[in-house]
Amino acid sequence: QLQLVESGGGLVQPGGSLRLSCAVSGTTLNFHAIGWVRQAPGKEREGVSCSNSNFGDTTYADSVKGRFTISKDNAKNTVYLQMNSLKPEDTGVYYCAAAWGCPYDNIGYDWWGQGTQVTVSS
Repeated sequence: QLQLVESGGGLVQPGGSLRLSCAVSGTTLNFHAIGWVRQAPGKEREGVSCSNSNFGDTTYADSVKGRFTISKDNAKNTVYLQMNSLKPEDTGVYYCAAAWGCPYDNIGYDWWGQGTQVTVSS
Protein backbone atom coordinates (compact mmCIF):
# COMPACT_ATOMS: atom_id res chain seq x y z
CA GLN A 1 0.00 0.00 0.00
CA LEU A 2 1.40 3.36 -1.01
CA GLN A 3 2.03 5.65 1.95
CA LEU A 4 3.39 9.18 2.17
CA VAL A 5 4.77 10.80 5.32
CA GLU A 6 5.70 14.48 5.35
CA SER A 7 8.10 16.21 7.70
CA GLY A 8 10.05 19.44 7.94
CA GLY A 9 7.33 21.99 8.54
CA GLY A 10 7.60 24.69 11.16
CA LEU A 11 7.66 28.38 11.92
CA VAL A 12 9.94 30.58 9.82
CA GLN A 13 10.34 34.31 9.37
CA PRO A 14 9.53 36.00 6.06
CA GLY A 15 12.44 35.61 3.67
CA GLY A 16 13.55 32.39 5.31
CA SER A 17 13.77 28.85 4.00
CA LEU A 18 12.41 25.42 4.83
CA ARG A 19 12.83 22.02 3.26
CA LEU A 20 9.93 19.63 3.41
CA SER A 21 10.47 15.89 3.06
CA CYS A 22 8.07 13.23 1.87
CA ALA A 23 9.04 9.64 2.65
CA VAL A 24 7.34 7.29 0.21
CA SER A 25 6.70 3.61 0.93
CA GLY A 26 4.83 0.86 -0.86
CA THR A 27 6.18 1.88 -4.26
CA THR A 28 9.19 3.44 -5.88
CA LEU A 29 9.42 6.96 -7.18
CA ASN A 30 9.79 5.75 -10.75
CA PHE A 31 6.20 4.52 -10.88
CA HIS A 32 4.25 7.57 -9.72
CA ALA A 33 4.00 11.28 -10.13
CA ILE A 34 4.63 13.02 -6.81
CA GLY A 35 3.44 16.49 -5.97
CA TRP A 36 2.91 19.00 -3.20
CA VAL A 37 -0.42 20.63 -2.42
CA ARG A 38 -1.03 23.28 0.22
CA GLN A 39 -4.09 24.59 1.98
CA ALA A 40 -4.18 27.93 3.72
CA PRO A 41 -6.74 28.61 6.46
CA GLY A 42 -10.15 29.26 4.94
CA LYS A 43 -8.94 28.62 1.41
CA GLU A 44 -9.13 25.78 -1.08
CA ARG A 45 -6.26 23.44 -1.72
CA GLU A 46 -3.67 24.72 -4.19
CA GLY A 47 -1.30 22.59 -6.21
CA VAL A 48 2.23 23.82 -5.56
CA SER A 49 4.39 21.52 -7.64
CA CYS A 50 4.31 18.17 -9.39
CA SER A 51 6.91 15.95 -11.01
CA ASN A 52 6.06 13.04 -13.25
CA SER A 53 7.34 9.55 -12.57
CA ASN A 54 10.80 10.11 -14.00
CA PHE A 55 11.03 13.70 -12.75
CA GLY A 56 11.63 14.77 -16.32
CA ASP A 57 8.63 17.10 -16.34
CA THR A 58 8.11 19.36 -13.36
CA THR A 59 5.50 22.06 -12.90
CA TYR A 60 5.12 24.83 -10.35
CA ALA A 61 2.32 27.17 -9.39
CA ASP A 62 2.98 30.71 -10.58
CA SER A 63 2.96 31.86 -6.96
CA VAL A 64 6.05 29.76 -6.13
CA LYS A 65 8.05 29.75 -9.36
CA GLY A 66 11.66 30.72 -8.77
CA ARG A 67 11.33 30.17 -5.01
CA PHE A 68 10.37 26.50 -4.59
CA THR A 69 12.16 23.46 -5.98
CA ILE A 70 10.99 19.86 -5.98
CA SER A 71 13.60 17.10 -6.00
CA LYS A 72 14.00 13.46 -5.08
CA ASP A 73 16.45 10.98 -3.63
CA ASN A 74 15.83 7.58 -5.19
CA ALA A 75 18.05 5.80 -2.69
CA LYS A 76 15.93 7.11 0.17
CA ASN A 77 12.66 6.96 -1.78
CA THR A 78 12.07 10.51 -0.60
CA VAL A 79 10.82 13.65 -2.31
CA TYR A 80 11.74 17.12 -1.13
CA LEU A 81 10.31 20.59 -1.50
CA GLN A 82 12.91 23.29 -0.96
CA MET A 83 11.16 26.55 -0.15
CA ASN A 84 13.15 29.78 -0.26
CA SER A 85 12.21 33.43 0.14
CA LEU A 86 9.14 32.43 2.06
CA LYS A 87 6.24 34.85 2.36
CA PRO A 88 3.38 35.03 4.87
CA GLU A 89 1.02 33.92 2.10
CA ASP A 90 2.93 30.63 1.89
CA THR A 91 1.48 29.71 5.28
CA GLY A 92 -0.62 26.57 5.28
CA VAL A 93 -0.68 22.82 5.59
CA TYR A 94 1.51 21.20 2.97
CA TYR A 95 0.56 17.78 1.69
CA CYS A 96 2.64 15.34 -0.28
CA ALA A 97 0.53 13.43 -2.78
CA ALA A 98 0.91 10.79 -5.48
CA ALA A 99 -0.88 9.76 -8.63
CA TRP A 100 -0.22 7.82 -11.81
CA GLY A 101 0.38 11.14 -13.53
CA CYS A 102 0.36 14.80 -12.55
CA PRO A 103 -3.33 15.74 -12.30
CA TYR A 104 -4.76 18.27 -14.74
CA ASP A 105 -6.43 20.21 -11.92
CA ASN A 106 -3.19 20.11 -9.86
CA ILE A 107 -4.97 18.66 -6.83
CA GLY A 108 -6.64 15.43 -8.05
CA TYR A 109 -4.15 12.99 -6.52
CA ASP A 110 -4.94 9.42 -5.51
CA TRP A 111 -2.79 9.10 -2.40
CA TRP A 112 -2.17 11.73 0.28
CA GLY A 113 0.07 12.21 3.27
CA GLN A 114 -1.17 13.60 6.56
CA GLY A 115 0.26 17.08 5.95
CA THR A 116 2.79 19.28 7.70
CA GLN A 117 2.18 22.82 8.93
CA VAL A 118 4.24 25.69 7.54
CA THR A 119 3.87 29.08 9.18
CA VAL A 120 5.63 32.15 7.82
CA SER A 121 5.45 34.97 10.31
CA SER A 122 7.62 37.50 12.05
